[in-house]
Amino acid sequence: MKEIIVIKCGGSTLNELSPAFYEAMVELWKLGKYVVLVHGGGPHINQVLHQLKVESTFINGLRKTTKEVLETVEMVLCGKVNKQLVTSIQLAGAKAIGLSGCDGNLLMAKPIDLSKLGFVGEPVKVNDHLLHTLLQAGYMPIIASIATSVEGQHYNVNADHAAAAVANSLGASQLVFVTDVDGILKDGEPVKVISKEQIDTWLVDGTIHGGMIPKVTAALKSLTGQMETVVIMNGKSNMLFANGEMLGTKIVATTKRFNSKVVQGGRV
Repeated sequence: MKEIIVIKCGGSTLNELSPAFYEAMVELWKLGKYVVLVHGGGPHINQVLHQLKVESTFINGLRKTTKEVLETVEMVLCGKVNKQLVTSIQLAGAKAIGLSGCDGNLLMAKPIDLSKLGFVGEPVKVNDHLLHTLLQAGYMPIIASIATSVEGQHYNVNADHAAAAVANSLGASQLVFVTDVDGILKDGEPVKVISKEQIDTWLVDGTIHGGMIPKVTAALKSLTGQMETVVIMNGKSNMLFANGEMLGTKIVATTKRFNSKVVQGGRV
């Protein structure tokens, strides 16, 4: 079984991903690794909602999703953003196929809180058979973070949570969050390696805040089974690898392998 790496592309970085990013994804593929991309598209959604004069609000980092908002989210994620990513990967030299979580019941979800958040879902099941079939056929799946329920209701799913669910279901060796920053920052500097224990502390004291919260929350939930590290990296950088490893912040389940590097209350 080939090593599987799940890459989550944040909406804020999609327009600024460097050519090196796409080249790196294809290079991983050529090195014999299976790669799956999961994406959001917040800024693109905001732009279209503004053009359509549809009100949109956020509650604890999640977009309250009315029926009207959901229609726009689906249009932007499954149409424009997904196909742009597919085209970019193919131009870089790999075969890609675009999907939403609704295709083949790829992502099944349940509502988080209908009265408070509307049609915002939480992943409960992943059709990993479909993904394995596509991977073994030589395709790189590009997944828009829309899901469906057993009743056929579509849901807007946080892309961080969708990526974590896909990674866990596939038994991925690594989950990578691609952002517009160099990783988790402490006093403005990126931390190289950090433990689960330190993340818990920094979530409480506010060192980790804003859009980084759902990323590290998803990362912590993902550090089970085969997955030993989650990486948060900058997709705008022209240098994504060093000595065969991805650059950014490595979140580790245990400090045993990284004792000399793991931050314990400060920068590395």
